[in-house]
Amino acid sequence: MLPAMFRNTWFPTVFDDFDFTPRANTTAPAVNVMENESAYTMEVAAPGIKKEFCRVNINEDGNLSVAIENKWEHKEEDKQQKQHYLRREFSYSNYQQNYTLPEDVDKEHISAKVENGVLTVVLPKFKKEEVKNARTIEIS
Repeated sequence: MLPAMFRNTWFPTVFDDFDFTPRANTTAPAVNVMENESAYTMEVAAPGIKKEFCRVNINEDGNLSVAIENKWEHKEEDKQQKQHYLRREFSYSNYQQNYTLPEDVDKEHISAKVENGVLTVVLPKFKKEEVKNARTIEIS
């Protein structure tokens, strides 16, 4: 018969704080969308991501496609130091989302930039042409 292991939940062990099982980060980044009279502006939270890891384009269906590529933080550990990682979590999951654009977006002039951990996509609107009501009416 094997002895039963007693675990006191009042006094957790020092290793209870370290979860060694891999975690999948399945949450999508937060997205803000603003509108003014000349454009829509989309902000995607992308902390620590460089512009080289972001892709913004119009897909074959005419939708806006935003992708953030996977980047794993790999650092060589110094073998001479007497410390090592017990847990490493620096990673960024892949993210790709397609957005249906409003009909008034000028798809030829969309711009994007990454700054301070935010991917900003500016979607300019078509300039509204003034409708002139003056016309000549032909008499029959």
